[in-house]
Amino acid sequence: MSPESVASPVAWAAFVGFVLVLLAVDLGIFHRKSHTVGPREAALWSVAWVALSACFAVGVYVLHGQDRALEFTAGYLLEKALAVDNIFVFVVLFQVFGIPAIHQHRVLFWGVLGALVMRAGFIIAGGAFLHRFHFAMYLFGAVLVFTGIKLLVVRAKEAHPERSRLVGLLRRFLPTTPDLHGGRFTVRQGGRLLATPLLLALVAMEATDVIFSLDSIPAVFAVTTDSFIVFTSNIFAMLGLRSLYFLLAGVIDRFAYLKTGLALVLVFVGAKMLSSDVFHVPTLVSLGVIVGILSISIVASVYRRARPDRTGGTSVADSGVSNRNAKEIPCTSALFPRP
Repeated sequence: MSPESVASPVAWAAFVGFVLVLLAVDLGIFHRKSHTVGPREAALWSVAWVALSACFAVGVYVLHGQDRALEFTAGYLLEKALAVDNIFVFVVLFQVFGIPAIHQHRVLFWGVLGALVMRAGFIIAGGAFLHRFHFAMYLFGAVLVFTGIKLLVVRAKEAHPERSRLVGLLRRFLPTTPDLHGGRFTVRQGGRLLATPLLLALVAMEATDVIFSLDSIPAVFAVTTDSFIVFTSNIFAMLGLRSLYFLLAGVIDRFAYLKTGLALVLVFVGAKMLSSDVFHVPTLVSLGVIVGILSISIVASVYRRARPDRTGGTSVADSGVSNRNAKEIPCTSALFPRP
């Protein structure tokens, strides 16, 4: 636990226990049987996760005051926005590995669970590192500004998650089956343990989350250095990621300017970290800037789709000719080598 945390060890343990109970109820009761998650169910779950996050923010306000509550809210919204990149990748993953809709929730559940464990380690280690070495604030800020600028000026490369080095390593030591076997991650055939495409998709998903953590976690540290606030805001955003995927997967490519908005958000929070010793940007201002940038990018995307072209038809963005956003993901790690 970072020295910057406002929470006691008991509070940390209680929150982790609470999250485990939520996950157990989710998988053991509501999603015990594999089924296709429709838009209505996804919308209801999204509302439920957002409402639960709002209740937690109120609890933070009561126990730790307005500043910490605003930091949690800003961190939650920032992480939620950056999680949109994960959705782009999930669409590609399920297409590449041929995972039908009925089994996608199972992969997402275990993928998010693994991501929660990894992010907990990253956040605690990052908080302790920032507390001990102040220069890390500048390092994190520079990474965010560089990543944001890169998203703005560099054309995205097509992602090939099936070529991930981790997936290749798994295939080398654990042979895989060409076909799915229901919702099973492994099967035993002829005395040999084999991985199914479901397990390959899960491994690729975990590798992807490690990549995105390099951007999202430092971004939240730009809002607050309290590791408990960073951790809880990340966890709540990740818990709602599955329902957000099922809600947006079919329409995510329609928001043409969302990537631009996310890039500008990264540049803003990175610049905030780099200038933190010169002047302080209030959390409420940060929250307003983040919400403003994302809102403008969404409205601009909707306007672009609704705007008729010069021939009187719909714009190119509305024609359905290009599905580029669902297939072109920035690959920022050696885990996903250039084809």
